[in-house]
Amino acid sequence: MAYTTNDIRNICLLGHGGDGKTSLAESMLYLTKGTDRLGKTSDGNTVSDYDAEEIKRGISISSTVLPVEYGGKKINVIDVPGYFDFDGEAVQAVRVAEAGIICVTAKGGADVGAEKAWKNLNKRSLPRMIYVSKVDEDHANYGAALQGLKDVFGISIVPVTVPVMEGDTCVGLYSLVTRKAYKMDKNNCVEMPVPASMEDAIAEYNDMLVETVAGVSEDLMMLYLEGEEIPQADLIEGIKTGVRSLDVVPVVCGSAFTGLGTELLLKNIVDFMPSPLEAAPEKAVDGSDNEVEVKYDPAGKPIAFVFKTLSDQFGKSTFFKVISGSVKSDMPMFNTNRDSAEKLGKLAVSKGKTKTDVSEVVCGDIGSVTKLAVTKTGDTLCGDKGSAVAVKGIEYPWACYTMAIAPKTKGQEEKVATGLARLNEEDPSFTVVNNAETKQMVISGLGDIHLAVICSKLKTRFGVEVELFPAKVAYREKIRKKVKVQGRHKKQSGGHGQFGDVWIEFEPADTDEFEFAEQVFGGAVPKNFFPAVEKGLRDCITKGVLAGYPVVGLKATLVDGSYHPVDSSEMAFKTAASLAYKAGLPQAMPVLLEPIGELKVTIPDNYMGDVIGDLNKRGGRIMGMNPGEKGQQIVEAEVPMGDMSSYAIDLRSMTQGRGSFTFQFVRYEEASAATQQKAIEEYKASQTDDE
Repeated sequence: MAYTTNDIRNICLLGHGGDGKTSLAESMLYLTKGTDRLGKTSDGNTVSDYDAEEIKRGISISSTVLPVEYGGKKINVIDVPGYFDFDGEAVQAVRVAEAGIICVTAKGGADVGAEKAWKNLNKRSLPRMIYVSKVDEDHANYGAALQGLKDVFGISIVPVTVPVMEGDTCVGLYSLVTRKAYKMDKNNCVEMPVPASMEDAIAEYNDMLVETVAGVSEDLMMLYLEGEEIPQADLIEGIKTGVRSLDVVPVVCGSAFTGLGTELLLKNIVDFMPSPLEAAPEKAVDGSDNEVEVKYDPAGKPIAFVFKTLSDQFGKSTFFKVISGSVKSDMPMFNTNRDSAEKLGKLAVSKGKTKTDVSEVVCGDIGSVTKLAVTKTGDTLCGDKGSAVAVKGIEYPWACYTMAIAPKTKGQEEKVATGLARLNEEDPSFTVVNNAETKQMVISGLGDIHLAVICSKLKTRFGVEVELFPAKVAYREKIRKKVKVQGRHKKQSGGHGQFGDVWIEFEPADTDEFEFAEQVFGGAVPKNFFPAVEKGLRDCITKGVLAGYPVVGLKATLVDGSYHPVDSSEMAFKTAASLAYKAGLPQAMPVLLEPIGELKVTIPDNYMGDVIGDLNKRGGRIMGMNPGEKGQQIVEAEVPMGDMSSYAIDLRSMTQGRGSFTFQFVRYEEASAATQQKAIEEYKASQTDDE
C-alpha cells in the first residue's frame, strides 16, 4: 500500500530495560498481522531482537525499525534498547522520531528509565505518551503508577485508558475517549459492559483528563466550567492540540502478552501523534555555512538524513529518513558531509532482519540501502550538489567508561583494529585511541555491558578474541632540586677510541618543556658537540628514572667537560650526556606527577552526600556546586584520573542510574606518596617480567 507523508507516524519506544518495549512492539505487529506469531524475548524469537547477541543476552542492544500498518496509516515503530549502556541507540531513534512512547510497568511506575526517556524527548521537544504495561499481572497497581508519574512529571500527565477491575483482577480496559470498555476475545478486541463497581473510579479518571485538556482552548474551558460534557470529537482534538504543545501527556495501558490495549494504543497514536508534516523544521547548514531550516516537503528536492548503520562481514546497511522530496532506487545523490557523490542501489523497508524491496521512499518515511561507498551515520544525502545542505547530526552521550583492549593472541592487533573500525560505523557512541605513550589500544564506551558486547561481536563477526583490562595511567616525572653531575664515556677497543666528558647542571624549569643551555668556558667542550649533548638528553627524558615515565619541566645546562682531539665524537658526547642524566636525576629529588581531570557530575539533590563522600575517597577536591535542572545539582571537582577508571559504574550504582558526568584532563600535579609507591612497584615488576 502506498502512503503519503500525512499517513506516516514515526514513534520511538523508550524506557527502562525489562519494562516491555520489545513485547509491546511484538504485540503491535502480531495484532496488525505484520507477523504470524507472537514472539517472546525469553524465547529469543521476536522480530525486533534478532541479533545473536540480543538473543543470547535476552535484551535489546540495537534499535530496530518495525513498520506497523493500522487504520490506513503507517507507523514506523522504533524499538529502543532500555539499558543505559546503549543510550547511543536511543539518541539515534529520538533524532528521527516525531514522538515517543515511554514504557513503564504497573508495578514500577516512574522509574529511572522513564526519567531518562523524558529528558531525551525534552532535548527535541517531542510529543509523548506513556504506556503502562503488565496491568494484568499480580500486584499491578495502575492508580499508584499514574500518581507516581504525576509526581515526577507534573500535571500534564493524564489517563486516557484505564484498567477495568473485578476485585484484584484486570478483565479489560476503559477508554476515556471512546467512553467504552473493551476486553480480549481470543485475539480480538471487543466491547464489554462496565462493572458498576468501576463507575466512581472512571469518573475520577475522567475528571483528571477533562480538567487538563480543557486548558488547551477557551472553548473547551467554557464547557468544562459550565459542567457540560465535552463532545468526543472536541476531546480528541483537544488532546491532539495538548500533545503537540506538550501540555498533555496521555497515559495508556495494557498487556502486550494478551494484546489487551494494543489496538487502543495504535488508535491513539494515529489520532494524537503528529505526522512528519506537523514536525518542526530540521536545522541545517547550507553550502555557505549559513544556518537554514529544512521543512518536511513532499514536493521539495530530495534530502535524506542517515541515522543508523548496520555493519557485518558482508557489508553495511544504511538507514535513512527522507526529509524532503522522495528517494528512488538507483538515484544519484550527493553526500554533503563527505563532499562526495553517491549512487543509491536497491531501496528497502526493513522489519527486523526482513527487508522488502521498494522503488521509492517518500518524504517522512524511513528506508534503507546497502553498499554506499562513503556515507556514515549522521550524514546528509541530497539530490544535487548545487542545493546541498547538511542537516544537524546526532549528539551521542559522552563515552565515560574506558578500558584497554588487546587480542588474546599476539599478532592479531590489526584484525582487532579493523573489526573495531567496522563496529564503530554502526555504533559511533564508542571511541578507540591508540595511546603511543602507554602502547595500548584504549576503548571508551557507555558502560561495562557496552564494551562486553563489542568484544563479543569482535569474536562472532570478525573471528578475533580480545580481553579488556584497566588502561595504564600516563604519569609524568619531574625533579625538585638542582644538582651538578659528571657524565664521562671512555672506551678503547683498537684504532680510534670513544671519549666524551661533560658536567651538567639539572634543575626544575619554569615550564613543562625541556630547556637546554650551555655555559662552557675556554672551549672545554667544542661547540660542534653541543647538539649531540642536547640530543642525548632529549632521548633520555622520554624515560624517567623513577618509573619510566616521560620527564617534564627539566632544565639542563652544560657547564664544563673535556674532549680528546681524536677519540671524541658526537656519539661519545651523546652517550656521556645520557650517563650524566642517569647519575643526576636520582639525586635531584624526582617525583611522579599524575594527570588531574575536571569532573562535572550531575545528580539529584538526595545523592549529594554519597557522591561527595566518594569523591573525597578518590582524592578529589570539590571546586563548587551549581543548581542544574529541576531537583538536580552539578558538582564540580578536580580528581586524579588514575582513580576514575570505574567511576561510570560506581556513579550509576550510587544514584540508581540517575547521575551523569563529564571528565576532562586539565593538568599534571604531584601524586600522593601511596600512588607514587604503587606506580614504582608496578614498573619494577614489569621490568622483571620483561627480563
